[in-house]
Amino acid sequence: MFEQLSGRMSKVFEGLSKGGKLSENDVTEAMREVRLAMLEADVALPVVRSFVSKVKERAIGGEVLEGTSPGQMVAKIVNDALVEALGGAGAVPLDLAANAPVPLLMVGLQGAGKTTTAGKIGLRLGQREHKRVLLASLDVQRPAAQLQLQQLAERAGGLTQGRVKSLPIVVGETPLEIARRAMEAGRREGFDVVVLDTAGRLAIDEPLMAEVGQIRDETNPAETLLVVDGMTGQDAVNTARAFKEQVGISGVVMSRMDGDARGGAALSMKAVTGAPIKFTGSGENLEALEEFHPERVAGRILGLGDIAGLVETAAEKLDHEEGERVAKKMMAGKFDLDDYMSQINQLNRLGSISGLLGMLPGMGKLKDKLAGKELDTSVFDRHKTIISSMTKAERRSPSIIKASRKKRIASGSGTSVAEVNRLLKQFDEMSTMMKRINKMGLAGIMRGLGQAGGMSDMFKGMGGPGHPVG
Repeated sequence: MFEQLSGRMSKVFEGLSKGGKLSENDVTEAMREVRLAMLEADVALPVVRSFVSKVKERAIGGEVLEGTSPGQMVAKIVNDALVEALGGAGAVPLDLAANAPVPLLMVGLQGAGKTTTAGKIGLRLGQREHKRVLLASLDVQRPAAQLQLQQLAERAGGLTQGRVKSLPIVVGETPLEIARRAMEAGRREGFDVVVLDTAGRLAIDEPLMAEVGQIRDETNPAETLLVVDGMTGQDAVNTARAFKEQVGISGVVMSRMDGDARGGAALSMKAVTGAPIKFTGSGENLEALEEFHPERVAGRILGLGDIAGLVETAAEKLDHEEGERVAKKMMAGKFDLDDYMSQINQLNRLGSISGLLGMLPGMGKLKDKLAGKELDTSVFDRHKTIISSMTKAERRSPSIIKASRKKRIASGSGTSVAEVNRLLKQFDEMSTMMKRINKMGLAGIMRGLGQAGGMSDMFKGMGGPGHPVG
């Protein structure tokens, strides 16, 4: 999301002089580049002006601390200003300090990802806080909207021992009637939270605002969360401004933050609406909802990474017992295709590789170099499909897979024999590498890495286009 802005910012700091004091010319030139970078990233003009003014005021004439360069000094000042623009340090949690059932009102335009976000919030509350959550669709405008939320509730319920449920659908009710029934059901059945998913429109109009206003007055929600599409740039900010003025919002959820948009909406949102960004979503996976930490986002923009976020992601999403089991088999040279499938599933839980690289300090330039095939993880999905078409015996002993079996597996997985061959070849290379590492032992590995060409020799045959392990 912030790759373009991050790249421009890094160049600004690298270009500053190496003197012991920041001159006005140094800062003015740097801020000119920062201003252009922010405008290109679609940040609102008033926000850019305020941001640049703050940074210039703090930076001009500032003494460069011992052990730092002018670039590092300005980067620190810019980082602090970014954190302020994004809402201040620390995530802003949902306000659930009210008598149960606590109503949460979801608002926004059609297509912003509102219904999916309602499901994600239900899952999050059910999994992390062990709340009983009732999801209710008030959308009678969009075909199958109520059915979509019902299906999301079923998926979330399966992951939370039934703590997430949906309000039964009654055809012909108005949104206001559905809201009343949802709150009554929440009280009667002992739910902690009721998530009210309102209808959207393709554009802001009077009927939409009137409907949302009636539901708000009827239910008195503890939170009114606006869901905006992060890919729409300043349109998202304009939408947020309109909802804030006409309905009132307590927080923002930015969806599709894994896209390739320039990220300016996130930087503009707090200044324009006064409401904090509470969550960001990426993709359709119900678990792909993260708390918004301004200081971490600022770190990513400046290429400083987000190690805390990476550790949290790994701790929450990885099955550590399964990881240890597979690791032991790898080191014992008994790695099979079931284990490979397990590793693919672990990787998928972490989200996009591009997003993970963005959490590592100094990885922005590497991400640019790795653009293209090497970040394309669709090959993993094809591998899973191929492996799923194999018998248990074939997955445990790939060496028995000969011509006739390859044809059957290719036919069953909708792939080609050539793709099956590529998977088997890659798996064979991985197995060879594991045996080599096991034979060398830790001391041998360290010696190998210390020799010229040691790394490339040890991993010979791995990587390159079409080899995701590379």
